[in-house]
Amino acid sequence: MPRKNIKDAIAEHAPEALLADGFDSALVGVVRQFTKTMALYNYAACVEVLMSRDGMTQEDAIEFMEYNVVGAWVGENTPAFVVGFEKD
Repeated sequence: MPRKNIKDAIAEHAPEALLADGFDSALVGVVRQFTKTMALYNYAACVEVLMSRDGMTQEDAIEFMEYNVVGAWVGENTPAFVVGFEKD
C-alpha cells in the first residue's frame, strides 16, 4: 500500500487506533489483539526519524524512543512498535 494512503486505511479500518505524532514514515499498519487494535510502527525507522529530523545521535534517539514514545501509555489503543530480526 502506498505510504500516503496507509493513514487513511488505518482510519477507515481501525478508527480507534491511536497514531504517534511525527512518525508517519515509520507506520507499518495495525496489530489486533483480542478487542484492541493498535497502530504498528517500525522501531528502527522511528529511531531513524529522530536522528534525521531532530539531529539526535543513535544513542539519544533510542533513549528518547524508550522513555517518550514506547514508554508513553495513552490508553488501550496506544501504538505498538515492532523490532525485526533476520532469520538465520
